[in-house]
Amino acid sequence: MPIFKFRGYKNDGSGVSGTIEASGPADAVTRIKAEGIFPSDIVEPHRIYRKRFFRKKDETFIPQITRQLSMLLSSGVPLLDALQSLAAEQSVFYREMLVAVKEQVAGGSTLCRALEEFPDDFPEFYRSMVRAGEQSGTLDKVLERLADFLEKKNAVRSKVRSSMIYPVIMLGVSFVVLSFLFAFVIPKIVTIFENTKNILPLSTRILISVSNLFIHYWWVMLGLAAVCYAVVRWFMRSYRSFVDTMKLRMFGRIVQSLYYARFSRTLGFLIEGGMPMLSALKLSAGSINNRVLEDAVLQAEEKVAQGQRLSASLETFSPVFIQLIATGERSGRLAETLKKAADAYENEFDRSVTNAVSVFEPLMIIGMALIVAFIVLAVLLPIFQLNQIIT
Repeated sequence: MPIFKFRGYKNDGSGVSGTIEASGPADAVTRIKAEGIFPSDIVEPHRIYRKRFFRKKDETFIPQITRQLSMLLSSGVPLLDALQSLAAEQSVFYREMLVAVKEQVAGGSTLCRALEEFPDDFPEFYRSMVRAGEQSGTLDKVLERLADFLEKKNAVRSKVRSSMIYPVIMLGVSFVVLSFLFAFVIPKIVTIFENTKNILPLSTRILISVSNLFIHYWWVMLGLAAVCYAVVRWFMRSYRSFVDTMKLRMFGRIVQSLYYARFSRTLGFLIEGGMPMLSALKLSAGSINNRVLEDAVLQAEEKVAQGQRLSASLETFSPVFIQLIATGERSGRLAETLKKAADAYENEFDRSVTNAVSVFEPLMIIGMALIVAFIVLAVLLPIFQLNQIIT
């Protein structure tokens, strides 16, 4: 049933607004009046879910409803009732989306076909697995595997983000502290040196110049920072292949482990779900988020289509990774081997990030110490010179 927005008044004359699910406008009026509200305006939002471009996407929503829908179906709850129950617990946007899915299913559409209306929330591999579950009659089990996969994927994404929090905070605090020093503290200290006729040390002159830059040309610095940010974003989008190649070369095994884990996890999950190898490779390539490795997988897909084994078709990947795939192919347990490889590469990524952060912390401390030492030296040297002149 569609969802209607309404405005009205209670018995005490106070205004009220909200949403209600009803079969039509007349039914909506009846339901609103049953709640003791006199409606003054009722509107049916037509596909409001498509118009919310600026909504913040909840990354836990899809794994959560997938897990709940799997539990409801495995408990014997009909699909329509399960969707209705899920919709009742969601916020406005997601409730409208689930109600729209339920309406299409009630009209005779399959769940997979109904989810195609929301490609941004339900990606292609998700809909493909749902289609396979509906055709085989094992939708509850497929949804359970989908929930496991999505939760694991979100856990890896959270680890990546959490690993970046500390360096970003350190850099931000350092920038704020240095900006405060150069803009407010140092100008008061170096004022006594600017009027002297003695030649100031190079470090002091540099300090004064940087301080003046922060005081008089801060707007230029902000403008340059904005321009640099825009140029970097444009460059990364226009030359993504080059940027992704440099990522693999500069950051080595850290990003390589992350990319291999993504590919292994997705490919193993799709193969285990019964998806054909060619389709699984195509969908898995998009999960890597590295153009170089994506192209390597797509080229391997073409070779597999010609009859070659996957291990003999993959290029650019490391020999160890290819050997793992070859072992899985020979044993007939490729999906299981890929899942174990994903676990191993995720653990390797965690260790690499932990080590990198542990190295970054003392480097930041040393860097700040050198900057402070430079400031102290730039302030003390002219003072020593003045003392020599006086004595």
